[in-house]
Amino acid sequence: MSKPKKYGVIYNWDGAPHGSNEYPQSMEQFLGKMYDPLANTQVGAHFWCTGEDTSRWKSKVLELTGDAENRKYENTHSYISAENVRAMIERGEDPQAEAIKRGRELGMDVYASIRMNDNHFNGLQINEIPNSKNISLTKMRRDHPEWMLGEKTHDWFAVSWNMEVPEVREYRFNHVKEVCSLWDWDGIELDWQRHNFHLPNDNAYRLRYVLTDLQRAIRQFTNEIGNKRGRPLYLAARVSGTLEMSRHIGYDIPTWVDEGLIDILIPSGGSGTDPLMDIEEYVELCNGTDIDVYGAIYGSTPGHCPGPEDEDTKNRMLTRGIANNIFEKGAVGTYCFNWHSDKEYRRELLNQIGSTETLKSTDKIYAATHRTIRNTGPWRKAEVNDRIYGPVPVALKKTLTGDGPTIELDISDDIQSANPNNIELRIRFDQWVKEDRINIYLDQKIIEPDQIEYTDHDSKRGASVSPNVWMRFNLTDTGFVKGTHTVKIVLVERTAMVTSDIIVTDVELVVRY
Repeated sequence: MSKPKKYGVIYNWDGAPHGSNEYPQSMEQFLGKMYDPLANTQVGAHFWCTGEDTSRWKSKVLELTGDAENRKYENTHSYISAENVRAMIERGEDPQAEAIKRGRELGMDVYASIRMNDNHFNGLQINEIPNSKNISLTKMRRDHPEWMLGEKTHDWFAVSWNMEVPEVREYRFNHVKEVCSLWDWDGIELDWQRHNFHLPNDNAYRLRYVLTDLQRAIRQFTNEIGNKRGRPLYLAARVSGTLEMSRHIGYDIPTWVDEGLIDILIPSGGSGTDPLMDIEEYVELCNGTDIDVYGAIYGSTPGHCPGPEDEDTKNRMLTRGIANNIFEKGAVGTYCFNWHSDKEYRRELLNQIGSTETLKSTDKIYAATHRTIRNTGPWRKAEVNDRIYGPVPVALKKTLTGDGPTIELDISDDIQSANPNNIELRIRFDQWVKEDRINIYLDQKIIEPDQIEYTDHDSKRGASVSPNVWMRFNLTDTGFVKGTHTVKIVLVERTAMVTSDIIVTDVELVVRY
């Protein structure tokens, strides 16, 4: 059978449109919130999240949203979302069928996106389940605490399903089968990254065959449906951004590729964009097959310090840089996750990030990736599998041989032919003072800043200095070209009266047209 079309941009909607109008939401309101941001953009496929632990239809496998707590809700958002769904069902309407119909009218393929192990339980522990009022806490979880990971994973994800339990995999399989069978989807996405804690932390690689078992069973079922209807039911999978962490989590991607268990492979961070995805390695793995690779971009890029641009401008420039690198490394398109938007907010980007042609001559930031992990508070350890090679933030230490951290920046703009108006390297330091001595090397040649700009100071209170500075280097007329460039930062001498480390927080290459 045929392979999927080249979609340009895949847009994953997480179900938020159900909660975007007052109760009772009409079907037309719902479809407007869903498709107004996507219509007349480069989005070629809409991946619609059909729900997490409960259903938005009369299911034989899952409890209907709201049933778990007898339609008593912890907050207004849960109330509005669940009751809008229930009102549609009571009116005899089918939001999934209408989503498919409207998407096709707009020229999009529509996939069901199924979160394989979603955990929005706010750090709930197994012993707290009896007193919890979370509307996603179904009877199956209450009845079978032994089927959850508990202390075998990071505590925020304690009530995630333990996929080594056969009954859990059967339950997830039956959920997927029902979603496949009830509607005429163009394909199904198995969202393994929401959330990517499936197996005991120290045993996931050895148990990877159990996730492959589930992936294989689902593939066999989608093939059956495709054969019956004479049209493929495509299968996509969102996995870790790096092959190393895919193995660590329990995704045996080489086996999935060798056995043809997927049609679309989506490398992705689990919590925020991972600009250092192994796109080239995934593409090479899929060479000689009909599998297409798409690189995932979240609605925001974690870790970057504010400025000098305003937040929205900087996020757009970072997104374009990441998207351009995704194409440069061989992906056929981009995949948008958590891009919540009204009709206009994301429209500019959604008309740019679907091809290299529309990204050409757009302002971009190519930035060093941040590796930060929350160890306390909400979503602690959510990033533990992401951005594992992120080079910043990094402290500057005196070395015996005059060495320092070296950061690689991949620049995919064809600078020589595109002729940008301005090219600038900028580096942000925390805890820097003018008496410090730092050497900075670009591609092994020492460079001096054209400007040192204090940031985060409150000039309205009279301060003209702060612990944070941007050092800026104008590269416009230096023969700077496309490719991989290195920035090395060496601490020569730290001011003796300051005991804290100088921290390199950001390294960015800015291209403006």
